[in-house]
Amino acid sequence: MKSMFDEMFSGLSQARESFEAELKPREVGIITSIATGIAKVSGLPGVGYEELLKFPGDIYGIAFNVDENEIGVVLLGDYWHLQAGDEVERLGHVVDVPVGDSLMGRIINPIGEPLDGKGAIVTTERRPVERPSPAIMDRSAVSVPLQTGIKVIDALIPVGLGQRELILGDRQTGKTAIALDTILNQRGKDVICVYCAIGQRASGVAKVVATLQEQGALEYTIVVVTEGNDPPGLAYVAPYAATSIAEFFMEKGRDVLIVYDDLTHHARAYRELSLLLRRPPGREAFPGDIFYIHSRLLERATHLSAALGGGSLTALPIIETEAQDISAYIPTNLISITDGQIYLSPALFELGVLPAVDVGKSVSRVGGKAQRAAYRGVTVDLKLAYAQFEELETFARFGARLDDTTLKSIEHGRRIRACLMQPEFAPVSMAEQIIVLVALTADLFDDVSLENMPEAEQVVRKAAVNLSDDLIERLNSAKKLSDEDKSVILTLARGALHGFFTTVKGKESESSEHS
Repeated sequence: MKSMFDEMFSGLSQARESFEAELKPREVGIITSIATGIAKVSGLPGVGYEELLKFPGDIYGIAFNVDENEIGVVLLGDYWHLQAGDEVERLGHVVDVPVGDSLMGRIINPIGEPLDGKGAIVTTERRPVERPSPAIMDRSAVSVPLQTGIKVIDALIPVGLGQRELILGDRQTGKTAIALDTILNQRGKDVICVYCAIGQRASGVAKVVATLQEQGALEYTIVVVTEGNDPPGLAYVAPYAATSIAEFFMEKGRDVLIVYDDLTHHARAYRELSLLLRRPPGREAFPGDIFYIHSRLLERATHLSAALGGGSLTALPIIETEAQDISAYIPTNLISITDGQIYLSPALFELGVLPAVDVGKSVSRVGGKAQRAAYRGVTVDLKLAYAQFEELETFARFGARLDDTTLKSIEHGRRIRACLMQPEFAPVSMAEQIIVLVALTADLFDDVSLENMPEAEQVVRKAAVNLSDDLIERLNSAKKLSDEDKSVILTLARGALHGFFTTVKGKESESSEHS
């Protein structure tokens, strides 16, 4: 026992003798005032812009206004216990977020703290939330489609890997549903998804997470959350943090999809912070650099060149309009930053046309370049026919007498609309979409009554299982549909619709006998 104690005391003595006290300078400031989500701090002359500061109670803040005598700090946590006179410490680095494979399937806040009760997140790497976007020479053209599983989008408003496609519309028109459908459709496609909820109701976020879990999509999705009652600083940082997490995978050569839901709350949080920090307001009380904060966020979405691994980051920012006003300040800003927009119409939503995509106001500036050749062959005239139908339908409501050609166009347009309708959380495979679109452009549905259209479309979609593996492979390739392939697809579709043709013709013959 004595020898054991001697050995222990000898080790302690050696440790004491080898210890050398190291003096490190520590810069400490004082809180001068606290407001909603911000603090004014004095006494930190060496602090840099966007540097992370530590407050009592393990609360962090970002140096936002760096003035000569005072610093405006955006707080990133519950600040109610803070008061004037409390000490503030510099940390010497900007705000960062943990990144890595261990985040997959987790729900976190913008500074990397877990919110799902599954324990701490262990990662070996952290990245700043603000990072420069890739240089032009490091980017590749957008040429590979990102299948959303939504017929109206894949056919008429295609989205490519590395594209930024804005989703906008009034409240409760199905914006989040489109983004969720797109995430669900990435199952088995080796695409990592990041869903960023900015200032959303906790109940709404819980519903989204429950849907992802039920559909088996959470395993390849990372959810970054700020709730409506969180400080505005967290809402401001959230999309940048989510993008840094997504960039980690993109730079490893992976394809990533990120959804910002929604940037309206982000803009309002930034406006609130700016006004509290006494920055001069501009149009609609938003500060003049609101365009810059969104452009530097969305410019990080891109398709990297093959030399950098060929990864991609596809962004689907969501924005809320008021009274269908897409010419308001924030919507016009984002329309000019992104590569197209998907506009959801309240009028179509009220009519039960779901998804309520207004084809006339929606556009993809990448267009057919981000679409399979098989789609381009069958949808080249579809958007024009649908837009003409909408104009003719509006004209027909005035009760004017219409000639047979116009009536035929209206009836065909109604079949197009019926085919493009789709329930929530039911993405459609590419083969099923192609067979429906080929049948639609060949006017096969024109002999089917409108009430039978949902059933007829389902029957045609089921016929897609009879397509040969070789044909499906050609559909996935960059080759156009040959006449022979179209003939095979039309034969299958015609056979599936045979019973509906008989029913319609039988009804027509009965009506002629009665007359």
